[in-house]
Amino acid sequence: MTEITYSLRALGWGPAFETQLDLEEMETLAPMRVAAVHRAAVDLLGVEGARRAECAPGLSTAELAVGDWALLGRADGRLHRRLERASVLSRRAAGEGREEQLIAANVDTLFIVSSCNADFNPARIERYLVLARQSGAMPVLVLTKADCAADPADYAQRAGAIDRSLAVETLDARDPAQCARLRDWCGEGRTVALLGSSGVGKSTLINALTGAGQATRGIREDDAKGRHTTTARSLHAIPTGGWLIDMPGMRALRLHDAAEGVAAVFADIAALAADCRYGDCAHEAEPGCAVRAAIAAGTLDAARLARWRKLEREEARNTESVAEARARSRALGRLYRSGQAAGRRKRGDPLRDG
Repeated sequence: MTEITYSLRALGWGPAFETQLDLEEMETLAPMRVAAVHRAAVDLLGVEGARRAECAPGLSTAELAVGDWALLGRADGRLHRRLERASVLSRRAAGEGREEQLIAANVDTLFIVSSCNADFNPARIERYLVLARQSGAMPVLVLTKADCAADPADYAQRAGAIDRSLAVETLDARDPAQCARLRDWCGEGRTVALLGSSGVGKSTLINALTGAGQATRGIREDDAKGRHTTTARSLHAIPTGGWLIDMPGMRALRLHDAAEGVAAVFADIAALAADCRYGDCAHEAEPGCAVRAAIAAGTLDAARLARWRKLEREEARNTESVAEARARSRALGRLYRSGQAAGRRKRGDPLRDG
């Protein structure tokens, strides 16, 4: 069987990456696109086809994400350097630290996939939008299972209210003709990624876009939640010339250094706040608050303001330093212990050391 090869341009190569190479690197190193990341090696695509390679000293697989461009040594067959990214999707890893978990790199368009059923959740969509705006990728909201909804246009209208500039496509992912509306974002060398909860039809959509036969699983009727089909990120070719990065379903997306993304998604609130009488207005009971006036007039949803506040608080917590996080944890511990001691004194219980 003849191995499929691609030109650098077809793989998404462009001037932004080429200018990062010096003359010596052009002669000794070959640009390769990361197709999958494993614990000790990386799957790559290049002008000579597909191959697997290990990293040279100074570079680790933990520093690479699907979609990255990296330089492969022509002599030793190892990866020596990762090129700077045009965009990067990442989230905060689990735990108390600020470790960044890479999701995907060099994505041009992020398809945020939700569905026309109980899975439709404005708060989750806004969270995905913050990730997209922060990453540098262009978001497109894809609402699947339109054939199962009594009024799919209502879901599209509710989605449009989240962000007036957001492109929204409502479709049945099993219908190739409807999925064809997404091809404008999947041209030669363009990279798209799919992000959404499990059970919203991502695998069905991937099958329609790539022509692959990826397994799909049903959803639970009681809550419209599905089970994960995809378990690892990978790069897939699209017949239209583009590339698709599939990712496992995410219900817990912890934002990481996403202040700019939050500001972009909630720009409407920021614009209203600029007209408040006081510059430090908390939008609660202050006189001359333009935000509260908009809620009273029905032009701003109070629930959207609450979601913005929640993301602002979360962003502040998630971006604090490790030292600050530990100090806050210790302070909360002392507060808890002092509360316990006060309770024992009130009851007349003997106080214990420590």
